[in-house]
Amino acid sequence: MTSAPPEGIGIDATAASTPAVAPMPAARPRRRFRTHLVVFIAPAAAIYTIFMVYPLLDSLRLSLYAPVDGVQTFVGLDNFVHLVSDDLLSDAFWNAVWNNLVFFAVHFFVQNPIGLLLAALLAAPTLRGRSAYRTLLFIPTTLSVVIVGFIWQLIISPVWGFVETPLLGQSSTALVTLALMSVWQYIGIPMILFYAVLISIPDELIEAATVDGAGAWSTFWRVKFPLILPTVGIVSVITYVANMNAFDLIYTVKGALAGPDFASDIMGTLFFRTFFGFQLQQGSSTMGATVATMMFLLILAGVLAYFYGWQRRIQSYQL
Repeated sequence: MTSAPPEGIGIDATAASTPAVAPMPAARPRRRFRTHLVVFIAPAAAIYTIFMVYPLLDSLRLSLYAPVDGVQTFVGLDNFVHLVSDDLLSDAFWNAVWNNLVFFAVHFFVQNPIGLLLAALLAAPTLRGRSAYRTLLFIPTTLSVVIVGFIWQLIISPVWGFVETPLLGQSSTALVTLALMSVWQYIGIPMILFYAVLISIPDELIEAATVDGAGAWSTFWRVKFPLILPTVGIVSVITYVANMNAFDLIYTVKGALAGPDFASDIMGTLFFRTFFGFQLQQGSSTMGATVATMMFLLILAGVLAYFYGWQRRIQSYQL
């Protein structure tokens, strides 16, 4: 005798043979495109592209061409080979590269350490009138290069100034003198960058070092300096890029020939003479673009060395 299953316990054959299906998750609403970001970014991106990216790319393109029978013809890397192998051009090019490196070295070993020292003094909590000192030290940065060049020519003139030796008239001293003039003008930039980081260091760290018996010198080198190492790298690469692009001060003081006897000639003045021509020298847009491309490659090499040789090895701390 077969008995029916109890009421409420009946089994549906279809339900028993079909596996349970998990409910589909609700579809996430699509994020709306933030149009306002394009509105804010587009003007700056357009200006940067027109005045920076396009000239750079067109200069790279132009360096691969040369006039042949009055027609711009693609010549590949011939301009670069000519630049480093021609008797006249190669001497001028390597002289400019060396002078540029010396110009940068003076800024790196004089401007940045003095800027760090001034920043450390301004960050001292016992210093009175730091705002006035900070303003006075930064004022030269805001001056015109023409004014700076004219003032310093008067100061170091054997006739009107305080120096009997013509520092700008001797091949052995002209470049270093110009570099020190530039250091005086722009020392406020590394000073402000270092100062901004030094005042952001928590007082608790300084107080803990003082409690442990560390003096001011030990506190700076063992506590503060490791914390500002990332800024030291940034200031160094900014100094390198700015000095490899230098032109205005040397052109203002010494002219396009960067005398005496090209002793103060750098990549910027060499580019000016090569591209636009000067006096009896005929200008060449393609060779000028080649010099500009070499400047770009030297700057790029320095920036890549900073990113891969310094930034990756420096540990940053959250202040």
